[in-house]
Amino acid sequence: MRILVIEDETAIADFVQRGLQAEGYAVSIAGDGIEGERRALHDDVDLVVLDVMLPGRDGLAVLSSIRRVKPELPVVMLSARATVDDRVAGLDGGATDYVTKPFSFDELAARVRAHLRRPRQRDATTLSAAGIELDLLGRNVRREGVELRLSAREFDLLAYFLRHPDQALSRQQILSAVWGYDFDPGTNVVEVYIRYLRRKLELPGRPTPIDTLRSVGYRLTTRP
Repeated sequence: MRILVIEDETAIADFVQRGLQAEGYAVSIAGDGIEGERRALHDDVDLVVLDVMLPGRDGLAVLSSIRRVKPELPVVMLSARATVDDRVAGLDGGATDYVTKPFSFDELAARVRAHLRRPRQRDATTLSAAGIELDLLGRNVRREGVELRLSAREFDLLAYFLRHPDQALSRQQILSAVWGYDFDPGTNVVEVYIRYLRRKLELPGRPTPIDTLRSVGYRLTTRP
């Protein structure tokens, strides 16, 4: 099994690498977010251990890129950010697990073993809700059997909603997950693309399933 550790603190990266190698894994290290993202997307790895605070590219932005390209790849986030909001942001962003620093290596190793034991399901490459079927590998979308033509960003936005059906998602959560933390928080790009997406999801007799929640954000509703 091949594990990629994306961690800029050399002492922690070496500690995790030595420990996981002792467990029998092949472990490589990337010391910044840009290199880590490139290797996670293009190298053949079975699991990623990902720090949140990285130079070059924030860990949550790296996670967002991984989820768009490799939705089934287990990602264990490793971070000194330990508040409930931080953990929620990581898990909502697509992390498989979230471990806070300082941490016990035995616990980290146990979590790694648990996630590597889980078989990768074929249907992990598809998402469905509200009559919508989205193929992450083929990047095809259908609603009630009707094929929809979406731009790359509209596709990523819909995929994020489908990963969190019936959940209230704030504008900031959407911006961070779909556009990345380095995107201007003052932009209205979320509103613009939700408007585009709603138009394409509307079918005769089938209104858009994306609701606006006043003062909260948006929600993909699966119930009639």
